[in-house]
Amino acid sequence: MSVTWVLVANASAACLYINEGPKKGLRKFREFTHARSRAKLAELITDQSAHGRSGASRRAAYEPATDPKSAEADRFAGELKDALETGRQQQHYQRLIVCAAPQFMGRLRRRFGAPLQRMLTDCFEKDYTKADPRSLSRKLEGCIYL
Repeated sequence: MSVTWVLVANASAACLYINEGPKKGLRKFREFTHARSRAKLAELITDQSAHGRSGASRRAAYEPATDPKSAEADRFAGELKDALETGRQQQHYQRLIVCAAPQFMGRLRRRFGAPLQRMLTDCFEKDYTKADPRSLSRKLEGCIYL
């Protein structure tokens, strides 16, 4: 039996679905959320503002080296990659399909090592996080035998 995992994600939410073979459909397996990705930029900067002041420059605001929203999205991509890698190492699936918002897909793929890349059979740069299992099944019927 060939098991397929389907990751559906954006920068703040993700669902992992499982297909356990032909005529088995998709079953929601796990949900992920990353609330800090939804936080306002000002909230993310405020958390770090005490570290950003310098006695010599006396700047009024913290200037982060990287965009805090981008850093949070990268953190979430790493969390998702870790879950997929654990499943791969434990041989819970043989195939991986990823559907992610276009701007988030790149973050995910940059984190995938060669073994995880080999599991990846299809990628869709679409945000299907609001799709129910039935409509998601219709969108994926060309690449998975549901």
